[in-house]
Amino acid sequence: MSNSIIANQAEHFFGDVCNNFDHAAQFTNHDAGLLDQIKSCNSVYRFRFPIRRGNGFEVIDAWRIEHSHHQSPTKGGIRYSEMVNEDEVMALAALMTYKCAIVNVPFGGAKGGIKINPKNYTLQELENITRRYTVELIKKNFIGPSVDVPAPDYGSGEREMGWIADTYATMNPGQLDALGAVTGKPLALHGIAGRREATGRGVAIAVRECVSVAEDMAKLGLTTGITGKKIIVQGLGNVGYHSAKFLTEFGGIIVGLCEFEGAIYNEDGLDVEEVFQHRKATGSILGFSGAKKEFKNSMEGLEQPCDILVPAALENQITEANIKNIKAKIIAEGANGPTTPGAEAAFYSKGGIIIPDMYANAGGVTVSYFEWLKNLSHVAFGRMNRRFEENSNLNLVNTVESITGISLSPIQRSSIIKGASELELVNSGLEDTMIRSYHEIRETYKSNSKIDTQRTAAFVGAINKIAVSYQNLGVWP
Repeated sequence: MSNSIIANQAEHFFGDVCNNFDHAAQFTNHDAGLLDQIKSCNSVYRFRFPIRRGNGFEVIDAWRIEHSHHQSPTKGGIRYSEMVNEDEVMALAALMTYKCAIVNVPFGGAKGGIKINPKNYTLQELENITRRYTVELIKKNFIGPSVDVPAPDYGSGEREMGWIADTYATMNPGQLDALGAVTGKPLALHGIAGRREATGRGVAIAVRECVSVAEDMAKLGLTTGITGKKIIVQGLGNVGYHSAKFLTEFGGIIVGLCEFEGAIYNEDGLDVEEVFQHRKATGSILGFSGAKKEFKNSMEGLEQPCDILVPAALENQITEANIKNIKAKIIAEGANGPTTPGAEAAFYSKGGIIIPDMYANAGGVTVSYFEWLKNLSHVAFGRMNRRFEENSNLNLVNTVESITGISLSPIQRSSIIKGASELELVNSGLEDTMIRSYHEIRETYKSNSKIDTQRTAAFVGAINKIAVSYQNLGVWP
């Protein structure tokens, strides 16, 4: 697909989101004005700022958009990409609103964008850009633990979030909850265990829940359960890598991996960690010894035989042009907006299932919510109760052994007695959130025969929840 076609599709991303909203809204019973309020972006901040480069200056384009204030603070990542534009950031902010509602996380949606290719800048220049961006947000009150809380997105990570946290704290001396102004921070800066892999883990749990429903798998001609399912993953970044990793741990077989430089395939399975290390060493997944096929055109990798396809890169990857060649029966959207509306309609007409992005990749914001709570409470999860739980469990084991006369082995005792760590509590909360939310969407989907897709069902649920919030808030003055 040419760059001009991709750019044209990207410019209509927000329109696609709004069209999906309008389609779902007909299955709700809300006032037209209320629906318009839910759909619209409340605050759009576009700005430019200079940085020093060499002996001169460069002007950087940037955005921060708050889509909905039905809950506070608003929440959303910051994307570092030379393809960033206002329409894309608006669309991603809107998706964040609906995503938070779907998984019952009490945030409004927001998103940020900085129009750069991070690979073209030195570490010092990236730090300068990130800190200046943060100062611009502070000046307009577009960041704060009770106002708007950024997070990582495409092109950014823990390092950038650390710079943002430090800048915000420096500009707000004495603010007790300053570190709650951003999530996705390094653990050393009061981040939370499990945040880095949270989105990928959430995608894997979403897929596992989908294939666990016997009724739905029978319609697809697939067996129940993830064990043995053949999976292709697009993207070997944070989301794609961890999606593939956890899907493998759950029993799936990764048969294909796609990146911008090309794609590899092996119907017997690929070792994700070996591919990752190969790419780290060579700069490309091509040339991996465990691959039986490789494609210089990455998009060909999406069209190889598999049961499940996980697009975990960028938007508009599955289109009307290639959907007829997609052999998967389930598409799990790890990325935001990877499937165009026309492609989705065609895929459902073939009897497939799409696990929508608003739900599938909500693991990141779910664990960001846990990190925000941790920052506000100023105590790590499990710190106050872990030893108490272990002592209680020990007393229980001792009592059972005394009554039965049976002694457990040291390994058995240890596994029963051990209290939950922060990581275990985070993963438990994430798993519970993803499981409950999937079946909530499915129930909505099954409750009305006119609801045509799981995406529509997810929108219906989100709209209803947001509408209740706005109705309870009222309008003032």
